[in-house]
Amino acid sequence: MLIRPERNLPTTIDELLGPGLSQRLDRLDVMSRKVFAGRLPGERRSKRRGESVEFDDYRDYTPGDDLRRLDWNAFARFDRFFVKLFRAEEDLGLHILLDCSASMLAGGGDAPSKLLFAHRLAMALAYIGLVNQNRVSVATFGHAGADPLRRLAPLRGRRQTVRVAKFLLESLESSEHAAPSPEADQRGRGAFERALRAFGLAREGSGVVILVSDAMVAEGVESGLSYLVGGGGLDASFVQVLAPSEIAPERAAQSGLVGDLRLTDAETGRGVEVTMSGAIIRQYKQRLDAHIERVQRACAARDVGGVSLTLASRRRGYPSTPRWRSSGSPE
Repeated sequence: MLIRPERNLPTTIDELLGPGLSQRLDRLDVMSRKVFAGRLPGERRSKRRGESVEFDDYRDYTPGDDLRRLDWNAFARFDRFFVKLFRAEEDLGLHILLDCSASMLAGGGDAPSKLLFAHRLAMALAYIGLVNQNRVSVATFGHAGADPLRRLAPLRGRRQTVRVAKFLLESLESSEHAAPSPEADQRGRGAFERALRAFGLAREGSGVVILVSDAMVAEGVESGLSYLVGGGGLDASFVQVLAPSEIAPERAAQSGLVGDLRLTDAETGRGVEVTMSGAIIRQYKQRLDAHIERVQRACAARDVGGVSLTLASRRRGYPSTPRWRSSGSPE
């Protein structure tokens, strides 16, 4: 893969989403393939008041919730805020998991980096969820440090898009300028698995979870996805993001990827000397195809909807269409 820093990182929500995109996103909504326990088939939250008086359950207060739904008797007993839920409501949660490891820096130049694309996708998904009054939470992983996840607590409502944008812009800035570390290999080994395990253990409630990652890990894909969906109650999807130079490295010859080279691991800084030849490139592409198929099988076996996307490039010759879709994912 080729690592090129982005020339101009977005600094506002409008730059992160792109011009005019928010108006188009206003027409979209989050849907689930599953009917979760305790909800009636096909129901969504009504935007009209007073449609149902059948009490169903409590949940913790989320910033942006309607204050009229607070149960003050419960607050007096437990010194915590609880919101009342009613039978005619589907309190759908949208959980977004975003890979920020150094391999996501691949791209740049003619195509956006995987990291930038992933943050833009996360912002668009969060925007759709928030404007439709769904609970939205965002978590990033792959950063330097011991914590497997960096979390933004669940939010609701259009006004909360500013908080999500701030969280994602800070994540993008810190990830874009992260330096390779010799300790990253040991620290990062199994980081994908640990992050999904931490999410699976800590999540509350049912809903839709969307994982955005390049899945460039030697181990932990299968076990990580098992942790993600193991507790049930989630409709999971996996967006695997790949850079054009990862799919067709021979097209990168104009960037100097020919002959005797020293290739450096983006995450650890360790290097290896190679002679780039047609045979080496063919072997690489065979291993990449096998890895993509491995991710596909792991998703299909766990009923995780999935799609692998190659970022568009202005340079001709790069494939830019989805490589696979697992069973249950929308066409």
